[in-house]
Amino acid sequence: MNPLIGLVMGSHSDWETLKEASQTLDTLQIPHETRVVSAHRTPDLLFDYAQSARSRGLQVIIAGAGGAAHLPGMLAAKTTLPVLGVPIQSRALNGLDSLLSIVQMPAGIPVATVAIGKTGAKNAAYLAAQI
Repeated sequence: MNPLIGLVMGSHSDWETLKEASQTLDTLQIPHETRVVSAHRTPDLLFDYAQSARSRGLQVIIAGAGGAAHLPGMLAAKTTLPVLGVPIQSRALNGLDSLLSIVQMPAGIPVATVAIGKTGAKNAAYLAAQI
C-alpha cells in the first residue's frame, strides 16, 4: 500500500523521538514512509520531497527537528499539504529552542505544532490520522 503520511526528520538522531509516531501509525494501520531530510544539509532534497509529496499520494507530513528546527517550516513553504511539526528535545534548551523555531511561522505558512518530544510525536501521529 502506498504511504499516506510522510514522516521526516532532520537527522538520524531524531529517530529516537519520531519512532513513537511511526509505531503509533503502525498500530493504527496507516501506511507511512520515513526519511531523513535536513533543511540545512540537504535543502535541495527537502525541496524535491515537499514538491513531490502530493503527487506521490501523501496526505500529511509529520516533520521532527531539533535546535534551529527549520525543517517543518521549510516543508510547509514548499507544499500545500498539512505539516505537523514535532519539536525534538535538545540538550541546550531542553527543546524550547525547537518549539519556538517551529511554532513561530509567518502568516500563510502554517505548521501545526505539537508538544516537545515523544508525547508530541505520538500526538502528531494521532492528529495525522484524524486529518
